[in-house]
Amino acid sequence: MNRIVDIESENLFLSVHRGFLLVQEEGVERGRIALDDIGGLITHAHGLIWSNTVFTRLAERGIPVVLCGTNHAPVSIVWPLEGHHLQGARMRAQVAAGRPLQKQLWRQLVSAKIRMQGQVLARNGQEAGAFAMLARKVRSGDPDNVEAQAARRYWRLLFGPEFSRDRQAGGVNGLLNYGYTVLRAIASRAICGAGLHPTLGIFHANRANAFALADDLMEPYRPLVDHVVKALVAEGIKEVTSESKRRLAALSTVDLVQSEQVSPLGVQMQRLVHTLATSYEGGVAELELPGRLAEASREPGELEQA
Repeated sequence: MNRIVDIESENLFLSVHRGFLLVQEEGVERGRIALDDIGGLITHAHGLIWSNTVFTRLAERGIPVVLCGTNHAPVSIVWPLEGHHLQGARMRAQVAAGRPLQKQLWRQLVSAKIRMQGQVLARNGQEAGAFAMLARKVRSGDPDNVEAQAARRYWRLLFGPEFSRDRQAGGVNGLLNYGYTVLRAIASRAICGAGLHPTLGIFHANRANAFALADDLMEPYRPLVDHVVKALVAEGIKEVTSESKRRLAALSTVDLVQSEQVSPLGVQMQRLVHTLATSYEGGVAELELPGRLAEASREPGELEQA
């Protein structure tokens, strides 16, 4: 099972030895994990020292390295140059995709996100019938900005009328930032593995955003982060801590139902990206999107920390 590895302590040295990522402090080993078990590496520590081999070995396995700022949001992602044997052909198809196709793809992603928001609200005891209706109202390209209409209702219902989503803030917003960083790493690895380019987004088109496609594809899964954060807040955990990181970094193992089959989020993200690649190649928008939360998800995997 691919695990998210988080490095939060200062003055550590990372290196690779016989297929393992080693974490050392002043020459003493603090921990190790097999490279093949890593799904993404997230770093917060500013006094971190790396060997160049860490980057090359992770890149060979298509593993993204996410560098975070003090607000727990990513400021950089190191992404491998090669990820799939059809990479060249798929990137050409991605570049050539016309606006009508892109708008249909975005409609499917937004509808799936709003449906998942409704599920999360229902799981938290809120009336969510309006979200199924809003999901059906989304048109190609979402010209009516139904996504924003849903968001205004959603945040108030989930976190209360005083809550405001602010990427630069701490507290609950910091927890959300960290969870979305985990999702971005999961999406980035799936994009690399499918031979697509992360900069070429479907909707997100900020010229400074090198991972616009990851931000697009993680949209239907964002409410799952919100669901975990809501549970953490209910337990009195309102800041980014080791425990909250452990819970949020286990998102890739959350079980979802798609076409009556149960599989973890990490696997479903790979399927979504694969169907995006084939949509580009075939010129028809046919995404395999997340269905619903499984009634009894298995216990999330562990977060490796140092």
